[in-house]
Amino acid sequence: MKNKMVEIPVSGLFSMEECLWFLSRDFDDCMYKVYEDRVRRGFKSSSGIMVVDIYLMPDELVLEWLNVLPSAQDIKAVVEFVSDWLDLNTDLTLFYKILATDKRISYMAKEYSGLRFIGMPDFFEALTWCIIGQQINLSFAYKIKRRLVEQYGEFTFYDGQKYYVFPTAERLAHANISDLRSLQFSEKKAQYLITIAQAFSNGTLSKELLQGLPDLENRIKFLTGIRGIGRWTANYALMKSLKEPTCIPYGDAGLLNALVNHKIIKTKDDKVAIERFLKSFAGWESYLVFYLWRTLSQPKFRSNQLRPS
Repeated sequence: MKNKMVEIPVSGLFSMEECLWFLSRDFDDCMYKVYEDRVRRGFKSSSGIMVVDIYLMPDELVLEWLNVLPSAQDIKAVVEFVSDWLDLNTDLTLFYKILATDKRISYMAKEYSGLRFIGMPDFFEALTWCIIGQQINLSFAYKIKRRLVEQYGEFTFYDGQKYYVFPTAERLAHANISDLRSLQFSEKKAQYLITIAQAFSNGTLSKELLQGLPDLENRIKFLTGIRGIGRWTANYALMKSLKEPTCIPYGDAGLLNALVNHKIIKTKDDKVAIERFLKSFAGWESYLVFYLWRTLSQPKFRSNQLRPS
């Protein structure tokens, strides 16, 4: 069987190298495997799990199905997912022009040129990741996520490796708190996860429902009305999954460290200075946060981050 290949045109600045770096970062993400020139991921279809390679050719991103011949519906779903995941439809030109106006961070436009906002298109996965990552470091958060996915997610074998898809809300809605505790969820986090899974399962919470609300503040208000979702979690999930451009995860340890590192604020509680700085990036706040997180990898800025990025 000849592998099915689909090309996605890529316009503007796009760096596969930067995106692959962010996807690997020495953390153990179980949802995909990063290679030198590509990322390989499993996708759910009606007939099972499809394993797809994603790599860059000169002017296009190529999707190559490795284990199945996909249907037209499968192709459409994967193209939409990858375009959203790697934020292929955003033109970074204006963002880089704004970065250039601030000498403290202008270097990011050149150093991280073409880095797109790596999202999390599955809104249930995004919220689950937030719950997992509350008040623990990234390395431990990834370990717990792997345990959850391996315990409750579906997988397929390809070339001697397992490729998982994230557990469904329906499956986790019936999870047992004691079973989640054995994966090293705290009691409260286990309760929060099951509550959110049940909300997705019964239709009282969904990505489509949030998208139908009139504005960001209404989305945040809706989400924070659910047990286990605070303002930070709401902002983080909305920026990662709905690609809300103006979301700011206030209180995020990594963001505050980056602002201190660049001498934008002197102390982490200087809210006035933070607001004054962010005002110049209206409409690009989420991208700014993402690039500031990226700076934490530099040796002089490296820190043990709390909460996911």
